[in-house]
Amino acid sequence: MDHPMESSGEENIVEESHKLVDSLDKLRVSAGSSSSNFKKKPVIIIVVGMAGSGKTSFLHRLVYHTFDANKRGYVLNLDPAVMSLPFGANIDIRDTVKYKEVMKQYNLGPNGAIMTSLNLFATKFDEVVSVIEKRADQLDYVLVDTPGQIEIFTWSASGAIITEAFASTFPTVVTYVVDTPRSTSPITFMSNMLYACSILYKTRLPLVLAFNKTDVADHKFALEWMEDFEVFQAAIQSDNSYTSTLANSLSLSLYEFYRNIRSVGVSAITGAGMDDFFKAIEASADEYMETYKADLDKRKAEKEQLEEERRKKEMEKLRKDMESSQGGTVVLNTGLKDRDAAEKMMVEDDDDDDDDDEDFKIEEDSDDAIDEDEEDEEMNRFYL
Repeated sequence: MDHPMESSGEENIVEESHKLVDSLDKLRVSAGSSSSNFKKKPVIIIVVGMAGSGKTSFLHRLVYHTFDANKRGYVLNLDPAVMSLPFGANIDIRDTVKYKEVMKQYNLGPNGAIMTSLNLFATKFDEVVSVIEKRADQLDYVLVDTPGQIEIFTWSASGAIITEAFASTFPTVVTYVVDTPRSTSPITFMSNMLYACSILYKTRLPLVLAFNKTDVADHKFALEWMEDFEVFQAAIQSDNSYTSTLANSLSLSLYEFYRNIRSVGVSAITGAGMDDFFKAIEASADEYMETYKADLDKRKAEKEQLEEERRKKEMEKLRKDMESSQGGTVVLNTGLKDRDAAEKMMVEDDDDDDDDDEDFKIEEDSDDAIDEDEEDEEMNRFYL
C-alpha cells in the first residue's frame, strides 16, 4: 500500500508539470503586426551609387532643398570611412564605430573594415528606428547616405537588415545615382542599368534613377535609349565587340524594367531637377503603399506562419516529454552520450591505475621499512 504522503507528493509534481506546460503554451512572441506599427511619414530615401557618381554631393543638395522648401528632413550617415561631410548628420555611424580602430583590431583592409563597421552598427539598428519613430510626426523625409563602395551596402547582410528595418516601419524608396557623363557610352550605360535592376530585385522596394551631373551632360540621351530600343541599337552599331552584342540583347530584356522605372535628371551643383526628383519620390511612396507594402506584409505573414508551426511542434514535443516523465527528471540527449561514457570509462581506468600505483608504492615503502628495521637490529648487535 502506497503511503498517502508519497502519493500526494507525486500528484503535486504532476500538477506543477501540467501548469508549466500550460504556461508555456500561452507564451507568444510579442511582435506587433506591420500594419499597426507602420507609419506613413516620414519617407525614407536610401541613396546608393557607384564611387564617383556624386552621391554625397547629391545628398547635400537634398538636405539643402528640404530646408529651402520648408520640409522637415532627418539625415543618417552610414559611411564609416568618410573623412568629412558637407552636411550635418543627425545620426552618424562614426559616432558609434571607429573605422580605423576596426582596421587595427581585426587586422582588416579598407573594404573589410567598412563592412565590419556596418555589421556592428546594424546590430543596434533597432535603436535607430526607435529614435526616428519617436520623431515621425515631426519629419517628412529621412535621407540616408551609404558607403561609397556600393556592393558593401547592397549585397551585405547588414545592408539587407537596415533596408528591411526601414521598409517594415516606413515607406522606403531607393535612389540609384548614375554618373551621366560616364554613361554616354552605351556599354557603361547598360552596366548601370543592370546594376539598377539588380538593386530593384534585391531590395524589392521602389527605385528612382537619378541621372546626376546634368550640368555637365544632358540626360536626355539616356531617356531616349530607355524608351526606344532602335535608338540604342543605332548608338551601339559602331561597336562590333562581344560586349556590344550582349548589351544589344540585354536592352530587349530590360524593356519591362525601363517601362516601370522612374528616371529624373538632377544636378547636385546647380540644384536642377530637384522638384522633379521629389515628385518621383512621392509617387514611389504611393506605389510602396499600394504594391510593395502588401508584398512585404505577405512575406512577413508567411514567415510568422512558419515560425508558429515550428513553435507548435516544439510545444507538442515538450508536452509529450512532460507527460511521459510524469514530473520526473528528464535527461536531454545532446548526442554526446557515447563520448561521455567513453570518457568516464577512461577516467575510471586512470583512477584504477592510480590506485594500483599507490598500492604498489605502499608495499614498496613497507618493504623498505622492514629492511631498515632489520639493519638497525644487526647494527645494535654488532655494537653490543
